[in-house]
Amino acid sequence: MLSNNRYDVTEWPHGDPFDDIGEVINSIIADVRGRQATGSVRDGGKPGAVIYIPPGDYRLRTPAVIDISFLRIEGAGHGFSSSSIRFNVPEEEWSGLHELWPGGSRILVDLPAQEGRDESEGAAFLIDRSGNPRISSVEFSNFCIDGLHFTGEGTGGNPENSYVNGKTGIYVASANDSFRVNEMGFVYLEHALTIYNADALSIHDNFIAECGSGIELRGWGQASKITDNLIGAGCNGHSVYAENHGGLLITANNVFPRGGSSVRLKGVTRSSVTNNRLHSFYPGMVVLEANSSENLVATNHFLRDHEPWTPFFGVDNGLDDLFGLLTVAGSNNSVIGNHFSALVERQSIRPPGVPPVIIRLLSGSGNYVSSNHFVGMDVDATAKDSCFEAQVDALLAIDDSKTLAVMAVVVDPAATGNTILDSGRSDQVSLDPSVNAFRPTPSFASTGE
Repeated sequence: MLSNNRYDVTEWPHGDPFDDIGEVINSIIADVRGRQATGSVRDGGKPGAVIYIPPGDYRLRTPAVIDISFLRIEGAGHGFSSSSIRFNVPEEEWSGLHELWPGGSRILVDLPAQEGRDESEGAAFLIDRSGNPRISSVEFSNFCIDGLHFTGEGTGGNPENSYVNGKTGIYVASANDSFRVNEMGFVYLEHALTIYNADALSIHDNFIAECGSGIELRGWGQASKITDNLIGAGCNGHSVYAENHGGLLITANNVFPRGGSSVRLKGVTRSSVTNNRLHSFYPGMVVLEANSSENLVATNHFLRDHEPWTPFFGVDNGLDDLFGLLTVAGSNNSVIGNHFSALVERQSIRPPGVPPVIIRLLSGSGNYVSSNHFVGMDVDATAKDSCFEAQVDALLAIDDSKTLAVMAVVVDPAATGNTILDSGRSDQVSLDPSVNAFRPTPSFASTGE
């Protein structure tokens, strides 16, 4: 027996999904709400629904507003393709490209671009419901949300490089439980995912790139996870940002440039940042701020090098090399077993002549830093016109580099009672040993000819 709780946007009789899929989805949700109006029927009554989006291009002129639980919106392919590369190819060469736009089940966010407006007003999908219980079990799976164009002031006078258009992919405004965002594609949105007050949220196996900011967990939350995603944001945004969360798991993500930060945690406690590959063009890769405490940062691979692609060459996030790749303002955090590669052109270091700082403890006590490994290399910063070629060449280059002195750990005066073990030689660690414990990494004995 067929279920009447599964909908196909191309078969719904009201509205045209190719002209305005938002209007169609809103009409379907109204139908679900009307048919499932009774709170309890035979120990059930509101099973929710599935809305299916077949492969195709669907313009969204009206925000889709979700206020029912147990709703799954699913497509048939995340469809990500780099819009940034295309928009930095001369337009006269577009006819020679195999594809021009992202594909799969693709939502074209055609809301008016308005900089500086409230983020919720530019959201393709707005989830908002007051009262009890919290809205629960809303799922987004396997389709693409495409913001189409950026409109701000971009590098080289190209607005498509600005990461600004006032558009948000998914905006969750109210407290929520057990949401899922899986196998999605997000591209050319100022904010891909903005979620307030999340409980048991799962963001897994998504492609979130070429957006101003990627994942933003705001307000407060608990027991959520961000796992196995490919993420890259703009230089003024965050790849992963969370505030006032406890029990957050950030694991097995590949976070690539050019986000202003790879992971930024504000007032986050008893959470884990583990087994991620983090790549950035600037300091401030991972920031624990606002007394973020009792967190584990372990077995991550940090790579900081230079922007190799011509359109963004020389762009940075405004931080100097004394800030640190990993910065901690909080207590009782564990930083264990991480690998740091700082591949920096000596003459580009700011302030000039200082060794770049890798781990910096700004404030707090009881932090435990142990068994971290550091590589510093002086490299030539060059740029190429081909994005893919430039980035791969930069990642694979290991020859013709000279050792670069780095400060492995710097402990500021406001940070006391911390333990630093096997995370830098004596000349690579700066701290007050009268108020912090320190055991240096053993050094090789000097040999002469």
